[in-house]
Amino acid sequence: MGYSYWRGGRHLDPAEFELFFREAPFGGFGLFLGLGDCVRFLREFRFSTEDIEFLKSAMPSSTEEGFFHYLSTVDASGVTLWSFPEGSVVFAREPLMKVQGPLLVVQLLETTLLCLVNYASLVGTNAARYRLAAGPDKKLVEMGLRRAQGPDGGLSASKYCYVGGFDLTSNVLAGKLFGVPLAGTVAHSYVSSFSSPDDVTPMTLTPAKGQGEGVDLLDLSTRYLKEVCEVIEVPRDGTKSEELAAFVSYAVSFPHNFLMVLDTYNVMSSGVPNFCAVARALHHLGYRAVGVRLDSGDLARQSVEIRKIFKKCAERFGIPIFKDFTIAVSNNISETSMGRISKENNEINVVGVGTHLVTCTQQPSLGCVYKLVQVNHIPCIKVSEDEEKTTIPGSKSVYRLYDNEGHPILDLMAGADELPPVIGTELQCHKLGSNGEVELVVPYKAELMHSIYFEGRGLSVMQDHCGETLPSLQKIRDHARRSIEILSPEHRNLEKPEPYRVAVTEKLHKLLLRLRGTSPLDRDLPRNGC
Repeated sequence: MGYSYWRGGRHLDPAEFELFFREAPFGGFGLFLGLGDCVRFLREFRFSTEDIEFLKSAMPSSTEEGFFHYLSTVDASGVTLWSFPEGSVVFAREPLMKVQGPLLVVQLLETTLLCLVNYASLVGTNAARYRLAAGPDKKLVEMGLRRAQGPDGGLSASKYCYVGGFDLTSNVLAGKLFGVPLAGTVAHSYVSSFSSPDDVTPMTLTPAKGQGEGVDLLDLSTRYLKEVCEVIEVPRDGTKSEELAAFVSYAVSFPHNFLMVLDTYNVMSSGVPNFCAVARALHHLGYRAVGVRLDSGDLARQSVEIRKIFKKCAERFGIPIFKDFTIAVSNNISETSMGRISKENNEINVVGVGTHLVTCTQQPSLGCVYKLVQVNHIPCIKVSEDEEKTTIPGSKSVYRLYDNEGHPILDLMAGADELPPVIGTELQCHKLGSNGEVELVVPYKAELMHSIYFEGRGLSVMQDHCGETLPSLQKIRDHARRSIEILSPEHRNLEKPEPYRVAVTEKLHKLLLRLRGTSPLDRDLPRNGC
């Protein structure tokens, strides 16, 4: 296409494309993410000598040499990118980004911009849904790197799940590159690698305040184990000595960060008493254990039972901190199981999520598209028998309208040359997907959603349209949280969300009908479009 544009002398024609999705992810709202990556890409966009040599070998031999010379001059200096703020809640068919510039150049940007937005927005939206399902109080840990579609997918997931509402990641590289807080736990392999107490080396631990000689932590834990078993009423001979050895060895290495997985053998008869024995030994030396992790079984029920044991030990041994130990869970958590856990009685503090989060098993792709809407300042349209595949022509602005309680109620698309909505004045809007059904709306607030985030080579990749530094990952995360919080409960509902309304103005509706050839007044008039 690029060569044909160039050969036909159309490559410099001013054009505008829009990036949007046709259907809302998971049936509800979407989070728009990936803008910063798009801006960085535009800043560096060009063809190297090696690129051009490869294209010469890949394209037909009839391709004129002048085209490759032209490619050597191509960059994004003539491109302007309008966009929603990154982290915004967005909805189907509205332009998340508008890309303006020379026709050939903005056409070439299509695939990369889609790639940078599609997965970032999808996995970030998925993470936001997990946060809603879990509620505000539980810590969420992204643990999906092992199951992600390759290292790039895994790294992107760690970054954008954090933006979507997760608190921590087990991906150390995401911590290094993006500052995402890190967390991890002991694997079953660590516990099962111990076959007897003889594997514990070293066994001694110096008291926390550094006073006194080292204490044999295995011996101290073994003595406490007998008392713990009596308190929680489990047989001492049911505990696994090799598991106790693993717990002690880890406690010696990390006395301030002692959190162990309990279900390598048996949770209640071995894992819990062994943990409590070592935690009590650590407390004796001035340290405070962190907690436990469950990775199988009825997680909610077990958490309640374990919390009762912790409280019992706290009372019997006079150690109040026991009742507040963290209980973390994992085990192939899905959005459905997360919601079920939240509705059940549970004592879970931390949830680790992997496969279903990063692979987005409910909806593996977002399906963003990149469509031409204007060339040489003339509106363009793609007509389809499927109404949702018909594009909305012309350059547009998007206004988010709010009710008197501060909730968004409708996103209104208007022609870029139209005046903004007047607050407190009744507006006539044509809802998309309803055969142009008219709705009258009185906005209490109208917010223009598009701003310029890239304008040629003169705008720094790390600056927005006001010359300010592009928002940090933390600021994008905060904006995403606020964007979701102000949605009405009906629009946030995960199971049966109320469809959010997206509409066009009367003027834009008439343009759409005319270019589709369905306007009774304009059907026989020449179409002033592409």
